[in-house]
Parts: sequence; C-alpha cells; structure tokens
Amino acid sequence: MTAPTTEAGLTGPTSLPPRTSQAGPPLCSVVIPALNAARHLPGCLAALHAQTMPAAAFEIIVVDDGSTDDTASVAQACGATCLCQPHTGPGAARNRGARMAQGSILVFTDADCRPEPDWLEAMVQALSARAGSSTAGAQGVYATDQQSLVARFAQSEFEDRYELMRRHPSIDLAATYSAAYRRDVFLEAGGFDERFPRADNEDTELSYRLSAKGHSLALAPGAVVRHQHPATLGSYLRRKFSRGYWRTQVYRLYPDKAARDRYTTVPVKLGTLAAMAWILGSLAGLAALPLAGGGLLALAQVCPAAMLALSWPMARRNWHSRRALGAVTPGMILLRGVALGCGVLWGMARPAPGFQAGKDGGKDEKIKR
Repeated sequence: MTAPTTEAGLTGPTSLPPRTSQAGPPLCSVVIPALNAARHLPGCLAALHAQTMPAAAFEIIVVDDGSTDDTASVAQACGATCLCQPHTGPGAARNRGARMAQGSILVFTDADCRPEPDWLEAMVQALSARAGSSTAGAQGVYATDQQSLVARFAQSEFEDRYELMRRHPSIDLAATYSAAYRRDVFLEAGGFDERFPRADNEDTELSYRLSAKGHSLALAPGAVVRHQHPATLGSYLRRKFSRGYWRTQVYRLYPDKAARDRYTTVPVKLGTLAAMAWILGSLAGLAALPLAGGGLLALAQVCPAAMLALSWPMARRNWHSRRALGAVTPGMILLRGVALGCGVLWGMARPAPGFQAGKDGGKDEKIKR
C-alpha cells in the first residue's frame, strides 16, 4: 500500500497506482461517494473492472466521506483510487472526486450499485451521439433482481419515469446512481450544491441548474446499473417522505419546475396534491375549523378515491407482470402519496438551512481544477 498523503481538510490513504499503464489521460472518470460502504464496494468495483470499455480508457475514484468502517481499505484493495475527507455529504464527495478526475467525462454511480458490463460504453455513446449540441450529460437506468413486492413496486416507479423520459428529445434530470457529465460543463457550473447533507435531490438541483443555463441531458437506456431498492414498507415510506421534503427545497430555487419537468409523472404529481388536500382536510376536520375547514373536509373525503383512480394504469401494467404486484399497487400508491405529501408539507413549513425563500438558486462559482 502506498504511503498516505494529506491535503487541506483531507486525511487518509492515497490512491493505488494506476490500474493500467497508459500514454495519456483516461476518457472517463468514474466517481463513487462512499460512507460506511465497505460491504457494498466489492460488488460495485468488481462490476466496474468487468466493463467492456478498455481498462486504460477509464479510472475509478472512490471518495470516502468520513466512514467509520473499512471503506477506504476495501476501495484500495479492489484497485480503486481512494480519497478520504471528513464527513461533509455526498455532494462534496462527488465534487472532490471531480476535481481530482483526469477524464473529460465524469461518470457517477453509488457504492450499492452494480453496473452492467456495457454501462460505461452506453454512457459515452449517449454523449457522443450528441457531440456539438447543448447536451451536457446523460442519465442511465436502474434494474433490480429483487423479488419483494415493495422493491418491485419501486422498480415499476422507475420504469414509469423512463417511459416519460423517452417521450422527450431531451430530459432535465440525471440522477447520480447512473449519470454522466462533460467535465468542463460540470466544473463551470460549480458541481453539486454542498448544502444538501444527504444523498437526496442534490442531483436534481444540479440538473435544474444546468437546464437554467441552457444545457440539456440525454437518456441512456442501455446504461444499466443493478440496485437494491427499499425492501420493506417502512424503509420505502421513509425514503418517500425524505424525497418530498428535499424536492420541496429544490422547488424553492426553481419554482417553474414544480409544474413542468420531464421526470415526475402526472399520476405522482396529482397523487401528491390529492394526498396533501386529504391531509389538510382531515386535520381541519379534526380541529373543527369553521367554513374553510368544512370545505377541506369535504374535499378530503374524495381525495382517496381520486388517488386510487390515478393508480389504475400502473396497477394494470403491474398485474400483467405479476398479479400480486398489481394487487398491492393501489395501496402502495395511496401510501406513497401520503408519504410524499407529508414530506412536501413539512418542507414548506420547515425549510432546510440555506433554502429559505429568496436564497440564491444554486452555486454559480466554478470548481477550481
């Protein structure tokens, strides 16, 4: 193992020698933020070493974001460059990796993902096909081998989003489980907003910021990573609450995206609004509020029926793939709406630090190379 070096604010082991000898810099740099990810990294890194892209064409950078397990040593043992920093969040970790990257294309995934063998080639192809255009990045897709109904439902949600994306010549969101950016554009835009303390919607904010600057993103349906979705109802609903909360903070910065984006399906938007009306109406009824409370209570009584009606298209599709999944889909959509709605309402009532109305919409300063 190479001797450790330090950099301002950074400690820990340095990178291993390059994976292969090469005459010039790699085409791609794969950046993986990792926090206590020692049990996930071997599978992820093995999948990256098995890519069909020549090994000399890409580098692998793992950024250990203050782990208390063996993340750094596992990353090094698996042949990745490893950078260590105090815990500052996934956005800061990705930015750190981007600064150190040598490739002209930055590719991001997560430690708990396992890219398919042609993942990198599909990512590069999605960008190369639009060379010279305003396309700044690409979005890959999720797949899963899980069989639990909750996980299969989560996967069906992603399939709905991908179907929506396919209807547009370009998209406006690249989620970092499978995302690529032109490095010069990424650095010019300032990278990820480091105000996000967890891996939740910081990729949405960057995508919207790039969109506001005139850049577009492309869907790369062949760039597949396999992932373990939440497998229990509790973990799924907690994630949806968090998604609702942090997406609300993003909408504070980019309010036009609340009504128009190319990622969130209409049933999800309407279902969340119906759930919010249901929640507020029920609370008003319980509080016996006069006038407005009565109207809200009446509205609340029809909202569950509206949410169930919105579930029909997905329930029908899921029924054809697996009857048990189709049977639970209406209930899952009802619960999803409530979790998202609660998250949105909490996000409106309690803005995250730095996201109050009037705050600047994202980073504008360049990331220093």
